[in-house]
This record gives sequence, structure tokens and C-alpha cells, in this order.
Amino acid sequence: MAERSNFDADDDHLGPRRPGRPSRTAVYRRLDAAVVQLRREFGGLPAPEDAQPIWDDIWIRDAHHSTAIEGNTLVHRQVAELLHEGRAVGDKALAEYLEVQGYADAAHWVYGQALAPDHAPATDLVTITEVRHAHWMAMGPVWDVAPHPHATDAEAPGNFREHDIAALPGGMVPPSHVLVPARVRDWLDEVAALRGEDAPHLMDRLARVHAGFEQVHPFLDGNGRTGRLLLNLVLGRLGFPPAVVYRRDRERYLRALRAADRGRPGPLGEIIARSVLDNLYRFIVPAIAGPTQLVPLAALASDEVSAIALRNAAARGRLAATRGEDGQWRSSRIWVLDYLETRHRR
Repeated sequence: MAERSNFDADDDHLGPRRPGRPSRTAVYRRLDAAVVQLRREFGGLPAPEDAQPIWDDIWIRDAHHSTAIEGNTLVHRQVAELLHEGRAVGDKALAEYLEVQGYADAAHWVYGQALAPDHAPATDLVTITEVRHAHWMAMGPVWDVAPHPHATDAEAPGNFREHDIAALPGGMVPPSHVLVPARVRDWLDEVAALRGEDAPHLMDRLARVHAGFEQVHPFLDGNGRTGRLLLNLVLGRLGFPPAVVYRRDRERYLRALRAADRGRPGPLGEIIARSVLDNLYRFIVPAIAGPTQLVPLAALASDEVSAIALRNAAARGRLAATRGEDGQWRSSRIWVLDYLETRHRR
């Protein structure tokens, strides 16, 4: 996974909250309400075949940013052309294209398995076969041209490591390689228990599970990518859209992982929750809601107008919108189009 960098502040501190930024409690409350709405009004997540453009957009963002966190330098446009058209645009090393392609293939498999599993038992959210398969899919293509320099034949993609790993920056020490199979089984038990717990909030419990996988570090390389794929597999099977950690949030994400290592999963849970909520608002809700349905302004933002601009317009009365008891402004695609057509008129 991405190396957990050292930083000067306290390990559990993720920096000051920006003015006006909702609290973690508010984010969790909004996420809960959005998921209830998704299930009650739309029947849950749309299947990929029923909402292909939505899933494609999430898929490309996921492949781009999850590999960029690990150092891949392809830009969004190059990733999109590689995945949509099969063209390697630019002059990057072959390994960089294969990193993206491998992760994208694995993410595509994850999305399908989350919504229509082939072989996962009803009592398990993830199986050990799926852990190995996700790693094999993500790392197999690039391993063929750029294998880990210290890997043995037995440590190829899909196989657990046979090397011990030194302490990572921040002090977290992965277990000895001889303990990895047992620790993975323990981790799978923790994942299975997610269905039966009520408190703390699910996002905090997911954060513990996500950090727990990285603590085991079962593979010689590719643990970060595999961990994020498995997180999305669990999210999908629990009825949530995938989480995409953006490259710009890399340092915050790594600090949150270190906080979770020290027993504070909240910051990482908030990052996961914000990402899931972002995908609900920006991709899923607008596409399955009609043009006149009221949705949060974040769901109506675009390259042409930001959520902040929409909120300011609603507050000034320039955009037709309503403000709910939860403090959120809501509008519709029709009203936003009307606003965009008239906003520059005097």
C-alpha cells in the first residue's frame, strides 16, 4: 500500500476542520438518510447493466485515484482512454498502464460481485478466495513486467507473503509471515461480524476493518490497492456505493490509517463516509431520480457550477431551492438548468 508518511503533528490529528465543514456526526447522519432514501424510493443500488454510465464514471475515478495514491502518474484522461478505448495514450512506462488496467479489471469484478455474487456464502461478506482473487487481478498484469524484486515464485499475485516486513513509518509492525494465514482468517471473522453489530457507527467499524487489513499486510506488494478493493466489495454487499479516496486526499487518508492503528477509527470512518456520500450524491441519486425530483445540491454540481456556487445562489434566492430541517439545501436538475440559463442576466 502507499507508504504511511511521517508528519510533524500528533499522529491522531488530521488538521483543523475547515469553517462550515460538517462535523463527522452530521456526515454520518446525512449518509444514513441518503441510504434510507436510496433503498426506500429507488430499491437500492442500480445494477451495472441498468446504470452503466454511473458505474463507468465511478470505475474510472476509482482506477485513477487508487493507483495514483500508490504513485501512478497517469492523468484522468489517460486512464479514461485506456479503459474505454484500450489505447495507451502518452509516453509512460508500460508498468504504469498495466497497474491501472489490473486495478480496473479487479474493480469491475468487485462491483459485479458486490451486487450479484457468484460464490460468497450468505453468511460471509468476503471469503479468503476473494481476498486472493482481488490481489491476483489487481497485481497480475503489472507483475508480469515489473515483479517485486525480492519476491519468490511462491509470492506471485494471489499468494501470501513469505517475507517479514519491517515496521512501517509511524511504528505499525505487520505480523510475521508465518502468522499471515491465521491473521487473515481472524480479519475475515471481523468482516463477517459487521452484519451483526449496531454500534459504533458502521463507518467507524468499516474503518477498523480497512485498517486491520493493512495491519496484516498479507501480500508482499499491492496491499493498499487490494485493501481498497475489498473495502468496496464489503460496501457493495452492505448496499452502499463504492468509496473512492482521491489522490488529493492521500496524506489525510494515510494519517487517518495511522490514527486507526492507534485505536481511533473515526477520522478514517469519516473519509469513507464522505466518499460514499459523494458517490451517492454525484452519481447515483441524480441518475435514478427524475429531472424534477429534489436532491441535495452536491448531487447537482458539475464542471459548469460547483456545489458552493449553487448553495450561494440558493441562499440569495437566485436558484429555486428548499432548505430542509437538516440544514441542507435541495433543488432539482430543472431548476439548476433554469438558473444556469439566467444567472448572467442583469
